[in-house]
Amino acid sequence: MSSKLIHSQTPFFAQMVVDAVLSLDQDVLDESLIGVKKIPGGGMQDSQLIRGVAFKKTFAYAGFEQQPKSFVDPKVLCLNVELELKAEKDNAEIRVNEVSEYQAIVDAEWSIIYRKLEAIVSTGAKVVLSKLPIGDLATQYFADRDIFCAGRVTADDLKRVVQAVGGSIQSTTSDIEPHHLGQCGRFEEKQIGGERFNLFEDCKKAKTCTLILRGGAEQFIAEVERSLHDSIMIVKRAIQNNHVVAGGGACEVGHHPHPPITSTNSTDGDFEIPPRSLAYNHG
Repeated sequence: MSSKLIHSQTPFFAQMVVDAVLSLDQDVLDESLIGVKKIPGGGMQDSQLIRGVAFKKTFAYAGFEQQPKSFVDPKVLCLNVELELKAEKDNAEIRVNEVSEYQAIVDAEWSIIYRKLEAIVSTGAKVVLSKLPIGDLATQYFADRDIFCAGRVTADDLKRVVQAVGGSIQSTTSDIEPHHLGQCGRFEEKQIGGERFNLFEDCKKAKTCTLILRGGAEQFIAEVERSLHDSIMIVKRAIQNNHVVAGGGACEVGHHPHPPITSTNSTDGDFEIPPRSLAYNHG
């Protein structure tokens, strides 16, 4: 916090760092679960701590605009499933004798994806996230049923979502049980600076958090991030190792618990030099 860039906002960022570390699992204290998102623009005081997850809006297909962008107490389903109709692979060959046979193949493809979508809707989830693409058909299908979806979510962000809302990442849409879903107090897609972000807030099982850093330039925000990372590591070490090591001349003075204020003994005076110098320099 001694960096000249954030020195003026030391109380603000100090509280943010302590809250961020305390939001982690105290038995593990994995600092990698503290996400950092840098958004140019605004002032340092516009930075905020999300007790959950925030990540940048992913690529979206047609129909996304019709989806709701805010929920209260929504169920969240995290997937590693592709919800998109794919073109045939190169050099694929299918021999058919009648048009009806070709139509049966096409109908089977559509039937498979519709069964996946129906299985997802039946879970009651209002927010659907996936590491893999969610195509235009699925996007419009969810929009018609007031469900928010986002595909191509990065692995780190999806992992932190699960840490915050609970549940687990599913690699299939079959046999999804209620305990596979997570839940957060509030979900919102929000404009922050020049970007739109998906925010998962008030997560009851939150063991992760996100620092949203604001500032006038990217280089400035990068310097703030480095300062906060050092501070996070200091707080983490202080929690893990709650022993205090005396310094600043304390050990020396401890050997002479009652040194005279004015002493002709040069040895006693030497013992007082470190604490006196530190006290003078720090006001």
